Amino acid sequence: MADLFESEGLVPPFEVPRRSGYAVAWNADTKGYDILVPNGELFYSEHFFSSKVSDRTLEYLQENDTNEWRSANWREMSPEDIGSINFKNIAWKQDWINFYGKRTPLPRLTSWYGDPGKAYTYSGIKSQPNQWNKGLLFLKNAIENSSGVMFNSVLLNWYRDGSDHLSWHSDDEKELGVNPIIASANFGATRDFIVRRKDDISQKISFPLKHGTLLLMRGELQHFWEHSVPKRKNVSSSRFNMTFRRIGIGD
Repeated sequence: MADLFESEGLVPPFEVPRRSGYAVAWNADTKGYDILVPNGELFYSEHFFSSKVSDRTLEYLQENDTNEWRSANWREMSPEDIGSINFKNIAWKQDWINFYGKRTPLPRLTSWYGDPGKAYTYSGIKSQPNQWNKGLLFLKNAIENSSGVMFNSVLLNWYRDGSDHLSWHSDDEKELGVNPIIASANFGATRDFIVRRKDDISQKISFPLKHGTLLLMRGELQHFWEHSVPKRKNVSSSRFNMTFRRIGIGD
């Protein structure tokens, strides 16, 4: 798609299929790309959060009274070890799922925050919201001010290294409404976020979600598309993802 942006000297860090129904346009006001796909819309801002904010967020998410967050080997810690750590800002936990009749740890750590009563259920896991804190509200307000969308909850995912991943799925739980709007904020290691058509998996886009990147999904996307964060053996450090959501709000 580089030819579309030569006049402005811009080349998106992702490629969309060269076929009808796809379009990409630079939005100078929000400093990101508006992306139109069949049955959906996305917005991608590579450096939505400044380096200063992103670096502080990375620290904020890992601060604890047990380990030095910069050097801790989170991968080697058992679920019991994680549960015994007193994280100062985020209530991280190890969730479990039933996979072919076997109880298996989710391949990432999670936490759920939101307004009172905004519980969320996915993959058989029901999470009651932790109370908002100043750090999460700061990030939420920045996204809301830019997007014009108000969010009442956030799912945090901690990918400890490239072995942690997210399998193909759509965010189509009933609590999210008919056409959910989801804002994904990312900090730490760069990971690929891939979206593909459910009825034609050859139609796909791979977005590099970097330190400070924001990706917004809206419209009918969750009905016709699915997404994943695949394993990446060459990634040795943590990546944190926050997906801000609107629980119990119809569209």
